[in-house]
Amino acid sequence: MNYSIEQIKAIAPSVFTEAKASHLTDKYIQTPTIKVVEDLINLGWEVTKVQEVKSRKYAGFQKHLLMFRHPDIMIKGQNGDDAQPQILLTNSHDGKAAFNFRVGIFRFVCENGLVISDADFGVVSIRHVNYTFESLQAKVNEMISKLPGLVNKINLFKATTLTDTQMQQFATKACALRSKQTINIMSVLEATRKEDEGNDLWAVFNRVQEKLVNGMFKTGTRKARVIKNFQQDIKINEQLFELAESYI
Repeated sequence: MNYSIEQIKAIAPSVFTEAKASHLTDKYIQTPTIKVVEDLINLGWEVTKVQEVKSRKYAGFQKHLLMFRHPDIMIKGQNGDDAQPQILLTNSHDGKAAFNFRVGIFRFVCENGLVISDADFGVVSIRHVNYTFESLQAKVNEMISKLPGLVNKINLFKATTLTDTQMQQFATKACALRSKQTINIMSVLEATRKEDEGNDLWAVFNRVQEKLVNGMFKTGTRKARVIKNFQQDIKINEQLFELAESYI
C-alpha cells in the first residue's frame, strides 16, 4: 500500500509539525519531516508505511517512522524470491533526533521487511540545521550506490550452509533477543513456505526473523505478540542481521 499525504497526516500528525517544542531555544532549527517526505516523493520514492510513537508529554513532537520503496529499484532473487530495497526514515521534533535513514529489504514472498545492520549500511543522518534537497539527494545516491554490496552479502548468506547444531544455536541466540523465557526453538526454525525451506543462512535467518517479529511462537503456553513498536522492530532486526553475519 502506498500512502497519500492525507493518509500520512491522519496516521502521524507529528510528521507535519512546524512549530518548535516549548522547551527548545531559538537556536534550534526546525525542519518538518513532511519536507523530507515530499523531497523523497519527488525523487520517485513511495511511502509504504507510517507510524508514530504514543506520547502525552511531547504530543505532536514525538518520534515517527516512514518507510519508502522505489518502484524502479529491485533485487531479483532465485525462484521468484524478489526483494525491494527500502529506506526507513525516523525523526522527531522534540530536539532529540536528526533525520536518520536506514536501509531495509522488503521480500515479496512473505511481505516481510528486514532492516540491515552492516558496516556499509549504518545509520545515515542529516541534522535539521543542515537539511537541503541536495543533501538528501546525496545521501540517497550514496545508499543506492552500495546496493550491489548488499546483493553480494545476501548471496553470501545463501552460500553459507548451516549444520543442524548451528541452526539451533542461531535460533537460540535469536530468541534470546526477543524474550528471556523459554521458546520452542524447533518451531521457530520451521519453514512456513517453500521459498524459506533449506539450511542455508539466508533461509534460516528469514524464517527466524519472521517468527520473532510477527510473534509466531509461544513462551510456555502463551502466544507471543506481534512487535508493533517500530523502535523495537528496528532494534531486533538489526541485532538479528548482525547475528546472521557472524555465521558467514
